[in-house]
Amino acid sequence: MAEHYGIQTAAGHLTVAPESKEPYAADVLAALHEDAALVVAKYPQKRSALLPLLHLVQSVDGYVTGRGIDFCAEVLELSTAEVSGVATFYTQYKRHPNGEYTVGICTNTLCAIMGGDQIWDEVSEHLGIGHDETTPDGKVTLERVECNAACDFAPVVMANWEFFDNQTPESTKTLVDDLRAGKDVKPSRGPNKVCTFKQVSRVLAGFHDGLADEGVGAGPASLEGLKIANDRGWTAPDGKAGESAKAEQQPAATSDKTAAGRHTSTDSAANAPDEQAGDKPATLFDGDDAKTDGKADS
Repeated sequence: MAEHYGIQTAAGHLTVAPESKEPYAADVLAALHEDAALVVAKYPQKRSALLPLLHLVQSVDGYVTGRGIDFCAEVLELSTAEVSGVATFYTQYKRHPNGEYTVGICTNTLCAIMGGDQIWDEVSEHLGIGHDETTPDGKVTLERVECNAACDFAPVVMANWEFFDNQTPESTKTLVDDLRAGKDVKPSRGPNKVCTFKQVSRVLAGFHDGLADEGVGAGPASLEGLKIANDRGWTAPDGKAGESAKAEQQPAATSDKTAAGRHTSTDSAANAPDEQAGDKPATLFDGDDAKTDGKADS
């Protein structure tokens, strides 16, 4: 099996297929504009809405298409280069068709030594695809992930960013088989079933699906420290008392109304004692030949 790790020419990260630039149907475009207006209204500067708008595009197209780039640029009054620069920076944005379910297998340090590497090898062979590749039926895109942010449940696998804890090669192969078969799959924590990539993208765009409070939020391993603290009667320090003590140690506010403990740009202690603001540039040599103007000899 030919495997790659995001080779641009193989996975098409930085290229967009011609068909992805075909215009949206009138009804689809109208719905996009309506949703985009709701998103943009949340930000004081509309260019700040770029990240959720890219997710909105993926909720319609399944990846960031050429027409999606044009749409974001038009709505936010940005250049297509600016939009593409962001879309190619973050791995949650796909520049080529993505599967209905993105399955990410963590192979970072802890997950790797707990079996993540073996899970990757067996599942990749089972599906016949490598990193960032999609099964022929368009159901599963496989990713080798650096960290799934759930080390206390290693090895961890995620399907559309829902957690599957304490996995094995067999349990993960069952997971991908069930996803491909169209079965409802329940994650270890979170909602009662894994939503599709398009559905999740709409949530990431800011449109809630009502599932945020469904299911278990934290598992036993994450709560073990709290349990021990409760059993032993441990409590956190009084935050208010700590704040009062800290306030007593802070110098009084300056005459220009700078808050206590804060500095202006000119009285900050960031500079070394012998290099205060306004000093001449530092030199490499002492004596008459020292260059203090930052220019080299011609």
